[in-house]
Amino acid sequence: MGEQLSPDEKFKLITRNLQEVLGEERLKEILKEREVKIYWGTATTGKPHVAYFVPMSKIADFLKAGCEVTILFADLHAFLDNMKAPWELLELRVQYYEQVIKAMLESIGVPLDKLKFVKGTDFQLSREYTLDVYRLSSMVTEHDAKKAGAEVVKQVDHPLLSGLLYPGLQALDEEYLKVDAQFGGVDQRKIFTLAEKYLPSLGYTKRIHMMNPMVPGLTGGKMSSSEEESKIDLLDKNQEVKKKLKKAFCEPGNVENNGVLSFVKHVLFPLHSEFVIKRDPKFGGDKIYTDYEEVEKDFAAEQIHPGDLKASVELALNKLLDPIRKKFETPELKKLTASAYPEPSKNKGGKGNPKQTADEEEVIPSRLDIRVGKVISVEKHPDADSLYLEKINVGEEQPRTVVSGLVAYISQEQLQDRLVVLLCNLKPQKMRGIESQAMLLCASIEGEPRKVEPLDPPEGSAPGDRVFVEGYESGKPDDELKPKKKVFEKLQVDLKISDECVARWKDQNLMTKLGQITCKTLKGGNIS
Repeated sequence: MGEQLSPDEKFKLITRNLQEVLGEERLKEILKEREVKIYWGTATTGKPHVAYFVPMSKIADFLKAGCEVTILFADLHAFLDNMKAPWELLELRVQYYEQVIKAMLESIGVPLDKLKFVKGTDFQLSREYTLDVYRLSSMVTEHDAKKAGAEVVKQVDHPLLSGLLYPGLQALDEEYLKVDAQFGGVDQRKIFTLAEKYLPSLGYTKRIHMMNPMVPGLTGGKMSSSEEESKIDLLDKNQEVKKKLKKAFCEPGNVENNGVLSFVKHVLFPLHSEFVIKRDPKFGGDKIYTDYEEVEKDFAAEQIHPGDLKASVELALNKLLDPIRKKFETPELKKLTASAYPEPSKNKGGKGNPKQTADEEEVIPSRLDIRVGKVISVEKHPDADSLYLEKINVGEEQPRTVVSGLVAYISQEQLQDRLVVLLCNLKPQKMRGIESQAMLLCASIEGEPRKVEPLDPPEGSAPGDRVFVEGYESGKPDDELKPKKKVFEKLQVDLKISDECVARWKDQNLMTKLGQITCKTLKGGNIS
């Protein structure tokens, strides 16, 4: 992308609709020599909302201009910012952000293969980065650190030391991501100037900084994840979008702090190059605008009614949100959403159990901890001739003890050193006095005689390799399946062997990263 554009054309595309660029001349110099490397970072705190379409549309511009773009999921920053993201939820928040940001980009036609996605803790915990944090801390004054984070880090009466570290880490990210420029909102300007001041003191190059204007929220101020009435969530239903837009600040003729109008300017026009005001024929009918300035001019002159503007934005916005909402209708992503953003526990009268969240109730395959195992020893159960006692390596420090009823179907020699598939998060239970710590999964066909075969992982598999159902790759298994909930039993009803001897749940294959889970011969069998 961007091959046909001249350096000047690329510069115009990169900088259009930006409020400010620090280092314009350096940007022009790089464009004459090669493509520019840019990063945009987002702290994985509250749920992304529709204002995130503003940086997404700029990322689309960068890619059209041929830039190399990195998106940073700043999980450590999310924790440092007054613990907006609890440590135990960091990984889940990153997964949620990755899924929703990718869905947003897809909804506006951005090719994901042109982007690089990076998680902050993948490099921010390294020895080199940590030493640079200490070096930077010996140079930056408390005054400069506090000033730099004033518009980004949550301000409280008794600030934590972590909030002072936040701006310095964001500055160091520029060096460790090996970029020419950082892109962000104008609220980050003080962090950008701190980076420009201190990175050269560490021997690192001063970067270019590109800033978007801040889009007003629906109440007229900054759109914020923590202020429910100021923003439209990406997963809000159509009726919720209508309700929030109806309440939005949109005074006739007032173009200042107008979040509805700003969305047209910074999202809809860059994406579509036009905007249609939908009107009743008796009021002149629909009007197509190909220049935002004309929209603003007509609204200021009260030739566009706020109700028509809101209705037109609602229509365009729902078209952007529809594919995102559809993607998040899957049980897997519903569970991820509920897990990353759990509802606060509610007790009745201070008694009883906390209200269960959706991820506890949803019966989906990713709740199962299924792994590849290797049988390292097998012998007859000392108190039951019909049972085997196996030691199986599942990638943990100690092998698991497994009791199985395979004596009638497979010899000890055939089991020894074999790769098998195990369900590892059932509650351990005693079988004839010995605790079985996992279930060996097998294909079976009832009849006379009953036929049973252990499931086979793909060639090259290793003990501990995760087994998942296609479409449910990213979920986190329960630590332990509660027997009373019968999660496995409910899922087991749809676990079958296909006519190609492939293990399936409903119509989805059981897989590892290397391929399909199979059995030798039992087509159409059950899995237990």
